[in-house]
Amino acid sequence: MSETTGRKFALLPMLGHTKGKRSPVTCALKCDNACSGEVCNTSSNSYFRDIASATMSRRAALGFGAAGALAVVLGSAATSAGTAVADGGTGLAAAAKDGFGKSKLQFTAIAPVDAAVDAVTVPEGFTWQPIIRWGDPMFNGTPEFDLNNQTAAAQEKQFGYNCDYTDILEIPGTKGRRAVLFANHEYTNDAIMFPSTMPAADVRAVGAAAHGLSVVELERKNKNQPWTYVKGAELNRRYLNSTVYELTGPAAGSPLVKTKDDSAGRWIKGTLGNCAGGTTPWGTILSGEENFQGYFAAPGTTAEDKRYGLTSSATARKWELDEKRWDTRNAGYANEANRFGWIVEVDPFDPTSTPKKHSSLGRFKHEGANVIVAESGHVVAYSGDDERFDYLYKFVSKDKYREGDRKHNMTLLSAGNLYVAKFTGNSPAAEITGTGAVPADGAFDGTGEWLPLVVNGVSAVDGMSVEEVLVYTRLAADKVGPTKMDRAEDVEPSLHTGKVYVACTNNSDRGKAGKEGANEVNPRNQNRDGHIVEITETGDQTSTQFTWNLLMVCGDPAQGDVTYFSGFPVNKVSPISCPDNLAFDSVGNLWISTDGAPSGIGKADGLFKVTLDGAERGKVEQFLAVPRDAETCGPIIHDDERTVFVAVQHPGEEGTFDAPNSYFPDYVPAGTTPARGQARAPRPSVVQVFRG
Repeated sequence: MSETTGRKFALLPMLGHTKGKRSPVTCALKCDNACSGEVCNTSSNSYFRDIASATMSRRAALGFGAAGALAVVLGSAATSAGTAVADGGTGLAAAAKDGFGKSKLQFTAIAPVDAAVDAVTVPEGFTWQPIIRWGDPMFNGTPEFDLNNQTAAAQEKQFGYNCDYTDILEIPGTKGRRAVLFANHEYTNDAIMFPSTMPAADVRAVGAAAHGLSVVELERKNKNQPWTYVKGAELNRRYLNSTVYELTGPAAGSPLVKTKDDSAGRWIKGTLGNCAGGTTPWGTILSGEENFQGYFAAPGTTAEDKRYGLTSSATARKWELDEKRWDTRNAGYANEANRFGWIVEVDPFDPTSTPKKHSSLGRFKHEGANVIVAESGHVVAYSGDDERFDYLYKFVSKDKYREGDRKHNMTLLSAGNLYVAKFTGNSPAAEITGTGAVPADGAFDGTGEWLPLVVNGVSAVDGMSVEEVLVYTRLAADKVGPTKMDRAEDVEPSLHTGKVYVACTNNSDRGKAGKEGANEVNPRNQNRDGHIVEITETGDQTSTQFTWNLLMVCGDPAQGDVTYFSGFPVNKVSPISCPDNLAFDSVGNLWISTDGAPSGIGKADGLFKVTLDGAERGKVEQFLAVPRDAETCGPIIHDDERTVFVAVQHPGEEGTFDAPNSYFPDYVPAGTTPARGQARAPRPSVVQVFRG
């Protein structure tokens, strides 16, 4: 690595091994080349069982207690912030039964877009524009973004880099004219962001300041107008590596999380690798700490380090040169990595509040967490561990949700039961061929159970204390025998039905020599394109039993991929690969953003709508495509306002500062003079797509 800038990688381990349009640079910077190393989960648990019976009982659709929608959520777009809507026990709620035909967001699906196209492509009749870009000033007195003269002091008050989860929450009493935008900043790419002459220490400092979270106020004249962000607004806030988070739950105060800087084991500086998230029924934001392991140098020899992918190699960004805590081999910092890998909760409406990290939800590579209120009143949060052959989790709160009691509800994630999922297929094992071909009964489906890890404040794992279960959740889960999944990423419960949707992005190692092969819930070996699992809890969301089926097995039928779309004709869907983030619209349709082009045929990532009910169940329609090298993240669907929002992450990832591979979103080519606020480097941004 260059000693001058620290920005050039001597090796890209994933070069030549990535699937679709995924860049090996993204693999290096975002997830520390996780797929190039040994699988972290080497346990030999009983991961899956197929049974010969081709029939099984299926429970009726859920009948949930109705509850008011989250008052602060903008419009009627359905996030996971609330309870499932009662519908008489016949399936989708009334609005959802009307389906896409009744939605105000009508569009003609776009054709797949070539990955080389450096543009945001939207349906006919729609337009797009950024709301906020990397480097836009958020506070009064903050300097305008200057690509050639960046400083850490400026970046700390400017919008950060590479958003993943986003949401827009209306400010109460503003009649839809004011809102807050939440966005997290997952990781940075120094080679694109900084000139080669910039001192390495400055590169590290500015890069660190571009991580974290942002809350920024938005305004518009009326609901028919696009949003603009408000510089210097009262609720604007940056969450930085210096921001202090309170650790809650049983692991707070444990010796496993204490360091020389925090002898109490309760106060943690910063948040790392934030990926997907969710919005709670009480109007706070959850964000998952995912690929934190790439920020630490560690001994790399312990079972705990190996299970979490921590190694002794120098990190890509070398923050350990500036702060000793990023090297856990330093005296007093052995536990620093244990302070990351949690679900973070922030209050976007109180810039003076202390954000929290919730140990009760366990520590692993959280893609995110999404909350639903069960019929019993308990809060249930679902979360996937985004790693090959890792697991799906569920948390059930000890106490119950109280409508209107925000102070009480903000404590609900601090105590409760933690479970991990085990799936059983209902088809003979011989019918699961590893190709993705549907078994004889016409569907991938079965039953499942939630295996307890912590129940009523007591460890359910032999030989491990509650604190050990929560700090080393992966190791605890290994002991109880859950199902190893193909990178369970975003997990979203539908507020219309209570059904839970799990995006399994891919797993190129499934079925390789010495690795577990296909099973009914992960039906393809060397799973390049991913799939979506649909879970129906038996009873309400607190149940320990469920049924499941696969909504889709992704790919491009036109290229000969074996695919499945709940029986919908495969020649009538938009090709889709590597599902990542999930969202719902107001009538119950599922929307999927992708992190991998369809079947490796050189197409751009995008956003797709999927019909979940009726004759068109399984129909996939592409709504937009993102620019060259970019990933689609953080979808927000305000179909009642004919508006969609996405975060465009890592555009131009394979370029350099001196030779950009994208000019998104300002599109200022070489040889021209940029206007104020423009740059010749790609700037990850949150964009809005609307009729116009």
